[in-house]
Amino acid sequence: MNRLQAMELFVSTVREGSFSAAGRRAGLSPASVSRYVGELEAQLGVQLINRSTRHLGLTEAGKIFFQRTEQVLHGIEEAEAAALALQSTPRGTLRVHSRTLFGIKVLSPLIPQFQKLYPELKVDLRLSERRVQLREEEFDIDFQIAAPKDPGLMQRRLLRSERILVASPDYVGRMPKLRGPDDLAGHNCLTYWMGPEDVVWKFMRKSRLREIIVPSSFNSNNGIILCDLAVRGHGIALLDDYTVADELQNGRLVRLLPDFRVTNSTFDEGIYATFQQSSHLPEKIRVFVDYMADSVPRQIKRSA
Repeated sequence: MNRLQAMELFVSTVREGSFSAAGRRAGLSPASVSRYVGELEAQLGVQLINRSTRHLGLTEAGKIFFQRTEQVLHGIEEAEAAALALQSTPRGTLRVHSRTLFGIKVLSPLIPQFQKLYPELKVDLRLSERRVQLREEEFDIDFQIAAPKDPGLMQRRLLRSERILVASPDYVGRMPKLRGPDDLAGHNCLTYWMGPEDVVWKFMRKSRLREIIVPSSFNSNNGIILCDLAVRGHGIALLDDYTVADELQNGRLVRLLPDFRVTNSTFDEGIYATFQQSSHLPEKIRVFVDYMADSVPRQIKRSA
């Protein structure tokens, strides 16, 4: 039995919640994963997992072993990172997660040139609207729109940004003039889903803050859809400036209430590259973050 592999499969089984899911991640059958874990239990002389038809649960010994094994595997990753940091050519696979709209509008156009510079480095880019757990989900980097507060994480801000109100010229021409936040009551607002509560947009001008419950005619957790419907004249959307730069430049969208700062969360906006804190930052992470820190602002400026 490969003891290290058995430990890795045991930890993966606990994280994923089943032998099947752990097998899919490792490219093994559920039976093979179960056999490895069973052999590990036999070698230790203790049961680690309570197996049932409905779910897998850790025994008391399993909980202790899982915690210690995670630490051991993380130590091995640190050792590998320290060794890889010395190599002159980054190689391997870089697993990256990003918010959908930023990934499509900004990251995607930059990756081909990056891979020309580092042809031995494979990039695995996943997009979603959620915040991922880097270590548990085995991502190297997560691009977020706010600075993370989690201990053990490092971040680097790539750019500052702001959220702005936009609508199509057709919509602006046929709807009542928008002079201030209160006028939104007579408009169709395309809002980003942040939970079941009322949608609140915050407006700031001359240090005076106002919060408006906006009438939402359409709600989605995907900025691409909100942008598309705004371009089609369906209503007013609140989106990050860099995501609508092209649409503003070509006239498909216009900015509304430019004298106000506006947000649905915090006014301190930006894009942050987030990665695990490490005494030896893997070279593949360092070169990717450095490249994006240099390229993203220029990419945004070209689009503006």
